[in-house]
Amino acid sequence: MDEIFPFQRARRPEQQLLRRKAILDAAQELLAERPAQDISLREIARRLGGSKSGIVRYYETREAVFLELLQRARQEWLDELEDRLPPPSHPDVVSQVADVWATSLAERPMLCELWSVLAAVLERNVSPAVIREFKLGNRQQLLRLAEMIASRVPGLDSEAAIELVNTSVVVIVGLWPFANPGPAVREAIDDPRLTSSHVDFAQTFSRDVRVLITGLLTIRN
Repeated sequence: MDEIFPFQRARRPEQQLLRRKAILDAAQELLAERPAQDISLREIARRLGGSKSGIVRYYETREAVFLELLQRARQEWLDELEDRLPPPSHPDVVSQVADVWATSLAERPMLCELWSVLAAVLERNVSPAVIREFKLGNRQQLLRLAEMIASRVPGLDSEAAIELVNTSVVVIVGLWPFANPGPAVREAIDDPRLTSSHVDFAQTFSRDVRVLITGLLTIRN
Protein backbone atom coordinates (compact mmCIF):
# COMPACT_ATOMS: atom_id res chain seq x y z
CA MET A 1 0.00 0.00 0.00
CA ASP A 2 1.11 3.54 -0.71
CA GLU A 3 1.31 5.23 2.71
CA ILE A 4 0.47 8.69 1.39
CA PHE A 5 -2.69 8.15 -0.64
CA PRO A 6 -6.10 6.61 0.05
CA PHE A 7 -6.11 4.04 -2.78
CA GLN A 8 -3.72 1.09 -2.76
CA ARG A 9 -1.96 1.33 -6.08
CA ALA A 10 -2.02 3.96 -8.81
CA ARG A 11 -2.94 1.69 -11.68
CA ARG A 12 -4.82 4.30 -13.68
CA PRO A 13 -3.15 7.38 -15.20
CA GLU A 14 -5.58 9.72 -13.43
CA GLN A 15 -4.58 8.24 -10.06
CA GLN A 16 -0.90 8.73 -10.85
CA LEU A 17 -1.57 12.34 -11.84
CA LEU A 18 -3.43 12.94 -8.58
CA ARG A 19 -0.52 11.59 -6.57
CA ARG A 20 2.05 13.67 -8.42
CA LYS A 21 -0.12 16.76 -7.96
CA ALA A 22 -0.41 16.12 -4.22
CA ILE A 23 3.37 15.83 -3.94
CA LEU A 24 3.89 19.07 -5.87
CA ASP A 25 1.27 20.86 -3.77
CA ALA A 26 3.00 19.76 -0.56
CA ALA A 27 6.38 20.92 -1.88
CA GLN A 28 4.85 24.27 -2.82
CA GLU A 29 3.46 24.71 0.70
CA LEU A 30 6.90 24.05 2.18
CA LEU A 31 8.52 26.55 -0.19
CA ALA A 32 6.40 29.26 1.40
CA GLU A 33 8.22 28.49 4.66
CA ARG A 34 11.85 27.89 3.65
CA PRO A 35 14.23 27.71 0.65
CA ALA A 36 14.21 24.70 -1.67
CA GLN A 37 17.70 23.60 -0.59
CA ASP A 38 16.45 23.28 3.01
CA ILE A 39 13.56 20.94 2.13
CA SER A 40 13.99 17.16 2.01
CA LEU A 41 11.86 14.37 0.56
CA ARG A 42 11.10 13.26 4.12
CA GLU A 43 9.66 16.68 4.92
CA ILE A 44 7.49 16.60 1.81
CA ALA A 45 6.29 13.12 2.80
CA ARG A 46 5.57 14.25 6.36
CA ARG A 47 3.50 17.13 5.01
CA LEU A 48 1.42 14.46 3.23
CA GLY A 49 1.30 12.21 6.28
CA GLY A 50 3.43 9.46 4.77
CA SER A 51 7.02 8.28 4.27
CA LYS A 52 9.85 9.03 1.87
CA SER A 53 9.32 5.73 0.03
CA GLY A 54 5.88 6.95 -1.02
CA ILE A 55 7.49 9.93 -2.77
CA VAL A 56 10.31 8.00 -4.44
CA ARG A 57 7.75 5.98 -6.41
CA TYR A 58 7.04 9.17 -8.34
CA TYR A 59 10.14 11.37 -7.99
CA GLU A 60 13.69 10.07 -7.63
CA THR A 61 14.95 13.03 -5.55
CA ARG A 62 13.71 16.28 -4.03
CA GLU A 63 15.39 18.11 -6.95
CA ALA A 64 13.18 16.19 -9.38
CA VAL A 65 10.12 17.35 -7.42
CA PHE A 66 11.21 20.97 -7.63
CA LEU A 67 12.07 20.75 -11.32
CA GLU A 68 8.53 19.68 -12.10
CA LEU A 69 7.14 22.28 -9.72
CA LEU A 70 9.15 24.94 -11.58
CA GLN A 71 7.67 23.75 -14.87
CA ARG A 72 4.15 23.89 -13.45
CA ALA A 73 4.61 27.33 -11.92
CA ARG A 74 6.12 28.73 -15.12
CA GLN A 75 3.26 27.33 -17.22
CA GLU A 76 0.73 29.04 -14.95
CA TRP A 77 2.71 32.28 -15.19
CA LEU A 78 2.89 32.15 -19.00
CA ASP A 79 -0.86 31.56 -19.25
CA GLU A 80 -1.48 34.66 -17.15
CA LEU A 81 1.20 36.77 -18.82
CA GLU A 82 -0.24 36.19 -22.28
CA ASP A 83 -3.46 37.91 -21.21
CA ARG A 84 -1.68 40.80 -19.48
CA LEU A 85 0.83 41.87 -22.12
CA PRO A 86 -0.15 44.97 -24.10
CA PRO A 87 -0.98 44.93 -27.82
CA PRO A 88 1.74 45.99 -30.30
CA SER A 89 -0.22 49.19 -30.95
CA HIS A 90 0.40 50.48 -27.40
CA PRO A 91 2.11 53.91 -27.63
CA ASP A 92 4.93 52.89 -25.27
CA VAL A 93 4.90 49.17 -25.88
CA VAL A 94 8.53 48.46 -24.86
CA SER A 95 8.14 50.01 -21.41
CA GLN A 96 4.72 48.44 -20.93
CA VAL A 97 5.94 44.97 -21.90
CA ALA A 98 8.90 45.31 -19.54
CA ASP A 99 6.72 46.53 -16.66
CA VAL A 100 4.10 43.80 -17.06
CA TRP A 101 6.79 41.13 -17.42
CA ALA A 102 8.55 42.34 -14.26
CA THR A 103 5.41 42.84 -12.17
CA SER A 104 3.98 39.45 -13.08
CA LEU A 105 7.21 37.76 -12.01
CA ALA A 106 7.44 39.70 -8.74
CA GLU A 107 3.92 38.49 -7.93
CA ARG A 108 5.18 34.89 -8.12
CA PRO A 109 8.04 34.62 -5.61
CA MET A 110 8.05 30.82 -5.59
CA LEU A 111 8.65 30.74 -9.36
CA CYS A 112 11.48 33.26 -9.09
CA GLU A 113 13.02 31.42 -6.13
CA LEU A 114 13.07 28.09 -8.00
CA TRP A 115 14.34 29.74 -11.18
CA SER A 116 17.14 31.45 -9.27
CA VAL A 117 18.51 28.14 -7.90
CA LEU A 118 18.01 26.09 -11.07
CA ALA A 119 21.65 25.61 -12.06
CA ALA A 120 23.16 25.66 -8.56
CA VAL A 121 20.68 23.36 -6.81
CA LEU A 122 17.88 21.85 -8.89
CA GLU A 123 19.89 20.47 -11.81
CA ARG A 124 22.04 18.39 -9.44
CA ASN A 125 21.32 15.00 -7.89
CA VAL A 126 18.98 14.01 -10.74
CA SER A 127 19.41 11.51 -13.55
CA PRO A 128 20.19 12.49 -17.16
CA ALA A 129 16.70 11.32 -18.14
CA VAL A 130 15.04 13.73 -15.69
CA ILE A 131 17.31 16.59 -16.77
CA ARG A 132 16.61 15.87 -20.45
CA GLU A 133 12.86 15.88 -19.92
CA PHE A 134 13.04 19.10 -17.92
CA LYS A 135 15.22 20.87 -20.48
CA LEU A 136 12.94 19.89 -23.35
CA GLY A 137 9.97 21.32 -21.47
CA ASN A 138 12.01 24.35 -20.47
CA ARG A 139 12.89 24.98 -24.12
CA GLN A 140 9.24 24.89 -25.17
CA GLN A 141 8.20 27.29 -22.43
CA LEU A 142 10.94 29.79 -23.24
CA LEU A 143 10.11 29.59 -26.95
CA ARG A 144 6.50 30.36 -26.08
CA LEU A 145 7.62 33.37 -24.05
CA ALA A 146 9.82 34.55 -26.92
CA GLU A 147 6.91 34.28 -29.35
CA MET A 148 4.68 36.25 -26.99
CA ILE A 149 7.23 39.06 -26.69
CA ALA A 150 8.04 39.13 -30.42
CA SER A 151 4.34 39.43 -31.27
CA ARG A 152 4.04 42.50 -29.00
CA VAL A 153 7.21 44.43 -29.82
CA PRO A 154 7.33 45.68 -33.42
CA GLY A 155 10.73 45.14 -35.03
CA LEU A 156 11.80 42.40 -32.60
CA ASP A 157 12.21 39.25 -34.71
CA SER A 158 12.11 35.68 -33.41
CA GLU A 159 15.89 35.34 -33.11
CA ALA A 160 16.19 38.54 -31.11
CA ALA A 161 13.25 37.57 -28.91
CA ILE A 162 14.89 34.25 -28.09
CA GLU A 163 18.11 36.06 -27.18
CA LEU A 164 16.11 38.45 -25.00
CA VAL A 165 14.32 35.66 -23.17
CA ASN A 166 17.50 33.65 -22.59
CA THR A 167 19.24 36.72 -21.19
CA SER A 168 16.25 37.55 -19.00
CA VAL A 169 16.70 34.19 -17.25
CA VAL A 170 20.27 35.14 -16.38
CA VAL A 171 18.95 38.43 -14.97
CA ILE A 172 16.39 36.61 -12.80
CA VAL A 173 19.00 34.19 -11.47
CA GLY A 174 21.36 37.02 -10.52
CA LEU A 175 18.83 39.60 -9.39
CA TRP A 176 16.33 37.63 -7.29
CA PRO A 177 18.72 36.65 -4.45
CA PHE A 178 19.97 40.22 -4.07
CA ALA A 179 16.41 41.56 -4.02
CA ASN A 180 15.37 38.92 -1.46
CA PRO A 181 18.27 38.45 0.98
CA GLY A 182 18.21 36.45 4.18
CA PRO A 183 17.38 37.90 7.62
CA ALA A 184 20.99 38.74 8.55
CA VAL A 185 21.58 40.65 5.32
CA ARG A 186 18.25 42.48 5.64
CA GLU A 187 19.21 43.61 9.14
CA ALA A 188 22.69 44.67 8.00
CA ILE A 189 21.47 46.80 5.08
CA ASP A 190 19.06 48.69 7.30
CA ASP A 191 22.15 50.79 8.05
CA PRO A 192 21.54 54.19 6.37
CA ARG A 193 25.00 53.96 4.82
CA LEU A 194 23.87 50.88 2.87
CA THR A 195 20.75 52.28 1.25
CA SER A 196 22.07 51.41 -2.21
CA SER A 197 22.15 47.74 -1.20
CA HIS A 198 18.35 47.59 -1.25
CA VAL A 199 17.22 46.13 -4.59
CA ASP A 200 13.66 46.37 -5.93
CA PHE A 201 13.22 43.30 -8.12
CA ALA A 202 10.34 44.51 -10.30
CA GLN A 203 11.81 47.96 -10.85
CA THR A 204 15.30 46.68 -11.68
CA PHE A 205 14.13 43.80 -13.84
CA SER A 206 11.85 46.10 -15.83
CA ARG A 207 14.68 48.54 -16.47
CA ASP A 208 17.03 45.72 -17.50
CA VAL A 209 14.45 44.34 -19.94
CA ARG A 210 13.90 47.78 -21.47
CA VAL A 211 17.64 48.17 -21.96
CA LEU A 212 17.88 44.71 -23.55
CA ILE A 213 14.95 45.28 -25.92
CA THR A 214 16.19 48.72 -26.93
CA GLY A 215 19.69 47.37 -27.56
CA LEU A 216 18.42 44.44 -29.62
CA LEU A 217 16.20 46.70 -31.71
CA THR A 218 19.13 49.04 -32.33
CA ILE A 219 21.65 46.44 -33.46
CA ARG A 220 19.12 44.68 -35.68
CA ASN A 221 17.83 47.78 -37.47
